[in-house]
Amino acid sequence: VPFLTAIDLLYWRDIKQTGIVFGSFLLLLFSLTQFSVVSVVAYLALAALSATISFRIYKSVLQAVQKTDEGHPFKAYLELEITLSQEQIQKYTDCLQFYVNSTLKELRRLFLVQDLVDSLKFAVLMWLLTYVGALFNGLTLLLMIQAKIPGAKRHAE
Repeated sequence: VPFLTAIDLLYWRDIKQTGIVFGSFLLLLFSLTQFSVVSVVAYLALAALSATISFRIYKSVLQAVQKTDEGHPFKAYLELEITLSQEQIQKYTDCLQFYVNSTLKELRRLFLVQDLVDSLKFAVLMWLLTYVGALFNGLTLLLMIQAKIPGAKRHAE
């Protein structure tokens, strides 16, 4: 099923897909009213990690029981090239390009469970961040970071 355009969503041309999109967006907005952005991001990451880890384990068990050699269930996605091109981020520094590409590759590796132990460690980190998000909201964290940056106080005044 192809993705709907914004106009298709607004006119409810496919009621099921539109309901899913708007329901998810409404749930996200409600979550942001109840929890900090850090908590919401951490919970979403935990949900995605839980789904991919469960699927990876399920496929591994299924392959062991059926004695098949299908390989990694996310292999096609792990081999996709997702780096940003030089032209897209040329106005930024080469250092930024390196960090963005490295982060995307690492997140892909973690979310698609290339190494189960690393993905589980990441899940524990996201779980701990839910507690950090419960204690501090995003603005408090930004103010704490700004206080640690040399020269940031001069610009804030």
